[in-house]
Amino acid sequence: MPVATAAAKRYAKAIFELAQPADEMEAWSRRLASVAELFDDPHVAAVLRNPTIPADRRDALVASAPHVLDPEGTNLARLLIESDRIEEARAIEEEFERLADEAAGRVRATVTTATVATRLQQLRRRLAAT
Repeated sequence: MPVATAAAKRYAKAIFELAQPADEMEAWSRRLASVAELFDDPHVAAVLRNPTIPADRRDALVASAPHVLDPEGTNLARLLIESDRIEEARAIEEEFERLADEAAGRVRATVTTATVATRLQQLRRRLAAT
């Protein structure tokens, strides 16, 4: 899990404050995951980080992925590229998810069992926890 820098926290908070009143938490969660996934691709990241490639060509690479990014996701990707923050995309996504969970009153937990639980047992535990 990437550590959220101060910048990643600011970006996540700004996106959260944009998404919450508009009731677009799920949409922004998907957008952030898509942007982070795009930037996690080593080939894409190499092109986007390469200062010898003109900015318009890097921008065209992001714009050529409409199947991955919607217009808001494309704008976020462009902003992160221009701000030289592409390596923080995953941390921004995770911080946004933390803020969304906190606002919804959700707590994330990891369950460790001595034996492998069956799918039915896992489902029963989940239902009992709610």
